[in-house]
Amino acid sequence: ALRTSWVFSAHGHNFVKTMLRLGTEREELGIVADQIGRPTAAAELARLILAILPGAEGKWGTYHLAQPDAVSWHGFAEAIFAEARKQGMSLKVRQVRPITTDEYPTPAKRPKNSVLDCAKFETTFGLLIKPWRESLKDVIRELSVDGDLG
Repeated sequence: ALRTSWVFSAHGHNFVKTMLRLGTEREELGIVADQIGRPTAAAELARLILAILPGAEGKWGTYHLAQPDAVSWHGFAEAIFAEARKQGMSLKVRQVRPITTDEYPTPAKRPKNSVLDCAKFETTFGLLIKPWRESLKDVIRELSVDGDLG
């Protein structure tokens, strides 16, 4: 079994697309800064799954698969906006305020730390997982061409 976290892509509903949409609509955003995890691009997840399939037989257990490095939702949002601006996207957002989990109530309780340790995956399959910041560039590039922030 594979366990992952904070999945993002240019498709579907996810944090990257939500931030970019809100960043074009609002000048100020409050983003949770006391929850940390490892964002993971769907494309990198797919690449790694395809890479392990030929040698996966007999390798039982649960493997964590998430891209390095750990970041808060607030830090992730700041990275999204910085990369979007670097790629020429026009954003209205000027301030990204860090807020606490208590200031952003949700129906589902979220853990403060959802950082997955992927050492077992890397040592078992001999694959390095590329950092999420590299994948973020690709996703934002695709979104800037496609324009679908829905």
